[in-house]
Amino acid sequence: MYPHAGNTERVASVQLSTTYGIFQAIGYVDHIRGDEQIALAYGDITGEDVLTRLHSECLTGDAFGSRHCECGDQLSAALRAIADEGRGVLLYLRGHEGRGIGLLPKLRAMQLQAEGMDTVEANLALGLPVDSRDYGVAADMLHDLGVLSVRIMSNNPLKQEALLRRGIGVCEQVPLLTQPREENIFYLRAKRERMGHLLPHLDHRPPDRAARP
Repeated sequence: MYPHAGNTERVASVQLSTTYGIFQAIGYVDHIRGDEQIALAYGDITGEDVLTRLHSECLTGDAFGSRHCECGDQLSAALRAIADEGRGVLLYLRGHEGRGIGLLPKLRAMQLQAEGMDTVEANLALGLPVDSRDYGVAADMLHDLGVLSVRIMSNNPLKQEALLRRGIGVCEQVPLLTQPREENIFYLRAKRERMGHLLPHLDHRPPDRAARP
């Protein structure tokens, strides 16, 4: 019924009414990993300069409202920004839990962070990669949706580079900065200092009180 885009197949499309507005929910299957994926599109997203968020799955942040990361806040902010813009798309990327290590390993890494390690040290101590996410499926989905270039809402330069390598133009990297909390400031600083995330707003926050997720 639907075409393939690379190794990704569109299997469903339905209107989805949300707190943020009425989106079109488009479901895909990644035939490489077997993951089920979803895009939430708002308005006409074919063409260029489309406001876009590649959102990595985070059960603890997105569903449970964990204060140890900024994922839930970013998800809400991105959906709200797309609806306010009147045009845009959010790709909710499953299989990206814990930057690709999975839910239970992520919880084990959080245990080590509670003992004083930062997020990079914790992954490495478990013998796991710091970040194993792949954005090939995201590029496939964007190609299928007719998106030629994006204004990407992200603080992570690797997402922009990944899309460019796969033929999706990036017109602008739009910061998606959330208010730091005592529970996640150490985590955010590690992402900036160890992983190159663009988080300039952290410079204006007083030193944390040794709060480590």
